[in-house]
Formats: sequence, structure tokens, C-alpha cells
Amino acid sequence: MEQLATIKAVRARLATVRKAEKKIALVPTMGNLHAGHLALVQQARQISDHIVVSIFVNPTQFVAGEDFENYPRTLSDDLQLLDSLDVETVFIPTTSEIYGQHPITTIVTVPELAAIYCGACRPGHFNGVATIVTKLFNIVQPDLAVFGAKDYQQLLVIRNLVVNLNLPIEIISGATVRATDGLAISSRNKYLTATERQLAPTLYECIKRAELAIKAGASNYKKLEKEAVSTLKKAGFKPDYFSICDAKTLKSPTNQEVVILAAAWLGKARLIDNVAVQPL
Repeated sequence: MEQLATIKAVRARLATVRKAEKKIALVPTMGNLHAGHLALVQQARQISDHIVVSIFVNPTQFVAGEDFENYPRTLSDDLQLLDSLDVETVFIPTTSEIYGQHPITTIVTVPELAAIYCGACRPGHFNGVATIVTKLFNIVQPDLAVFGAKDYQQLLVIRNLVVNLNLPIEIISGATVRATDGLAISSRNKYLTATERQLAPTLYECIKRAELAIKAGASNYKKLEKEAVSTLKKAGFKPDYFSICDAKTLKSPTNQEVVILAAAWLGKARLIDNVAVQPL
């Protein structure tokens, strides 16, 4: 497993891989790897010949007051995990390697998707995501990239930027990995206290309850949303949103597939989750 810190080194290594006509997969991460990340790597292994995992805590996707400085950084453990999965290349750049020494003057944005839900709660977040992902795509030039479905809005942002910028990259979605009690695995779950961890699956339970209602024919989505928000508040959550919307656009739902999106604070942890549903 090669550990590379510069753009030049990554491009040189992958030029050789590309010359051998091997399919390259990129799995972007911010480190602090868990079962969800590892599942994405394993998925990439099945459909590619050479895996590049990036580990970079991207400052531009953190908004004011968030946990950039305290975000869990576990590089040594991460590298051991990736080595055990036979990952060929790990890209571990510094902030200056990615963004240079000068203020950022070019930003990639997907305006409609970036301004709603998590974008409204975290202004500028998706501009940071879109910009770093575009940079990584330009550096690695992968044939495909794998992203987790847990970050559903992020997945749509990335799919849109790939289409809009005519990037020759296939975006693969990896299923959300969950604990046995249903809680979506996330690096920020470490912020939960023992008591909060017992309460945390309530978010997924509310989503599943709404899913079952929709599958049974319920069409009053506003009522389902209000019931879920009420349940979450009673359990001690501070919901940012609980919304049932069109799965492709995140706009008002149609008769097509919908997605149940939810984000809520529980103590110091902001939990997000989703489930896509085909209405009856």
C-alpha cells in the first residue's frame, strides 16, 4: 500500500496504473474510518482494479462553530485498516497541498441542492463538499467513485456536479451501514454519551415508521413529518428537519420515489439519516 502526500506523486503513480488499463476507484474520506467506510472500500474492490482512498479533513465544508479542530483524527488506525483491505493507494494531503497558500478564489457549487436541508442548516457546507470532491476528481481522475447513501443530499450534489461538469466518472452509492439497533454508523457517533447512545436509534425508528405508513398508502406527508418531529422532541432530540421529498430533486414529493430525510441534534452529535421509499 502506497501512502502519498502530494498531488504530483499521486498523478505519477496513477499514470502507470492507467497505462496498464486498470480501472481506478476513488473512495474519499475524512479519516476516522469505521465499518461504513470499509464497506465502501469493499464495494470498490468488487468493481475496480486499483483503489485510491483519500484521507483529508476538509476545512471548507465545516461552517462556523463546528468541530473542525476537534474532528476525530486516527490516521495510524486508519492506515492499518486500509492495509488489511489491500488498498493500493492512500492519498493523505495537507491543507496547503490541496488549497495552496492563498485564499480560495474558486468555489464549485450546485445551487439548488446546496441551499436546502443540511445546506440551509450549514450554510456553505455543500460548496466546500463540491469543491473538494471536484479537486479530488481532478487529481485522481478515477473511473468511478464510491460514496455512502447515508449522506443522501451530498450524494445528489456530487451526482449533479458530475453531470453538469461533464466529468467522465461513474458515481456509485454504497448502502448505509447500521449498528444492530439501527443507528447509522458515523464518525460523529463518538460524541454521544452512553445515555444518548441508547436514545439515538429513535431517529431511525421515526423514519421507519413513516416508511411503513407510506408503503401502506399514507399520503398526508405533512402529518407524518409533524408526528416524527414531535416524537423526536419528546425523546430529547433537537430536530433540524424531518422531511419527505422527491428522491431525485429533494423538492415537493410527486408520485415517484420519495426519500425520508432527517437530521437532529442529540447532545453534541448531529445525526443524519434517510430511507428511500416507493409510494403505494
